[in-house]
Amino acid sequence: MSGAWVALALTLKVAGWATALNLVLGVGTGFVMARWRFPGRDLLDAALTLPMVMPPTVLGYYLLVVIGSRGAIGAWLFEHFGIRLIFTWQAAVIAATIVSFPLVFKAARAAFENVEPQFEDAARTLGVSEAALFFRVSLPLAWRGILAGLLLSFARALGEFGATLMVAGSIAGKTQTLSIAVYEAVQAGQDDTANYLVAVTSITCIAVLLSAGRLAPGRVAART
Repeated sequence: MSGAWVALALTLKVAGWATALNLVLGVGTGFVMARWRFPGRDLLDAALTLPMVMPPTVLGYYLLVVIGSRGAIGAWLFEHFGIRLIFTWQAAVIAATIVSFPLVFKAARAAFENVEPQFEDAARTLGVSEAALFFRVSLPLAWRGILAGLLLSFARALGEFGATLMVAGSIAGKTQTLSIAVYEAVQAGQDDTANYLVAVTSITCIAVLLSAGRLAPGRVAART
């Protein structure tokens, strides 16, 4: 079962990095989309939400086109810096980040839209800068919804399979996450290992979902 623990550690590493990246990208994008109106806003919103509904293998193919050895960014990185992203755990992080991004983005946007404008207006009348307004007013009032989205994003990153397999492959100890390890165990007829991996994954995801449910803003409103 040592391989199972290695896969679990790698999965937590990938999901952790993906969630940390989405904390910055998803929250920032959600705030911008919640506060500003501009031409093409609906189209951009649809594009940012697309990874939620797009088949993971299709998304993985797009990633190969971009970060693959002959991709636009992948070829440039290898030529100038000798960096090869494909079939590395960093590629798994990129795949997990993009797949789980809409969960943070949507949650953050909804959370910021639910912040009462008069609180922000009152802060502006006191001379608070826009940056300070974000960190001292908007973010503290929206944190519960954002955290719920981050937990859901973490759970989604834990279970990512299709896009990760396309760009990171299944290299034991290097890119083989839990979901890929389950697939490989089933293919090899290793039922005991598959059952163990499935149990670990299920328990982790249930715990995350229960935590996200307790942090949902709706529960606070219901209690109030």
